[in-house]
Amino acid sequence: MLASYQGAQIFEAIGIGSELLHLAFHGTASRLGGLTCSELAQEIMAFHHRAFPELPLKKLENYGFVQYRPGGEYHMNSPEVAKALHKALANKQYDHYDLYKTQLQTRPITAMRDLLAFNSDRPSIPLEEVESVESIMKRFCTGGMSLGALSREAHEVLAIAMNRIGGKSNSGEGGEDPVRYKVLDDVDSEGRSAALLPHLKGLQNGDTACSSIKQIASGRFGVTPGYLMSAKQLEIKVAQGAKPGEGGQLPGKK
Repeated sequence: MLASYQGAQIFEAIGIGSELLHLAFHGTASRLGGLTCSELAQEIMAFHHRAFPELPLKKLENYGFVQYRPGGEYHMNSPEVAKALHKALANKQYDHYDLYKTQLQTRPITAMRDLLAFNSDRPSIPLEEVESVESIMKRFCTGGMSLGALSREAHEVLAIAMNRIGGKSNSGEGGEDPVRYKVLDDVDSEGRSAALLPHLKGLQNGDTACSSIKQIASGRFGVTPGYLMSAKQLEIKVAQGAKPGEGGQLPGKK
């Protein structure tokens, strides 16, 4: 990890212990610690043994480092977790949500936050001093998902939902249909807008499918003056490289 402080570049290693740092990355900080030389050697030997076993294999083993694979590396966004969440939302049954919550709480250490725990002797903050839900939701943002990675309906519903709570949705690359910049005023009693978004249900007058955050990437179509003017925030990709061909890492059907 590379950080910048007052113009100076500071390196900090994550997942590397002091013994290995002194040997190969002398002078680099590592507040979290990590692998020792012997542990790294064991990892390398394990990979080497599987790559060159006594009996030749037709292909190397897939450890699931990039995309989830049964028996491979643990992924927080696994099919089991996604299925539990989908069932909880579809059937509105708390036991499915409880299973989803349990799977998250009992997962192996995967992210940096899994190493942190609250330990305080200070009294709890009075509820009336806590920031309101409405104020907190204004800082909610969706990830930048291109139209095509998601269906048109899913893309628009995410934008409408974020606009309703005061948050921001991210357009992703490829622009937006100009009809999404408009505010709905023709929604009928069944929650449909015949003129603007006839393919969606559950709409309300005052809704808009306009994404507040607009991406601008080099060589991408759809970046028009209207697209830019409809944005509250611009996300510019200064340099964009090739992406791995694994496809969108999204649970369930796209």
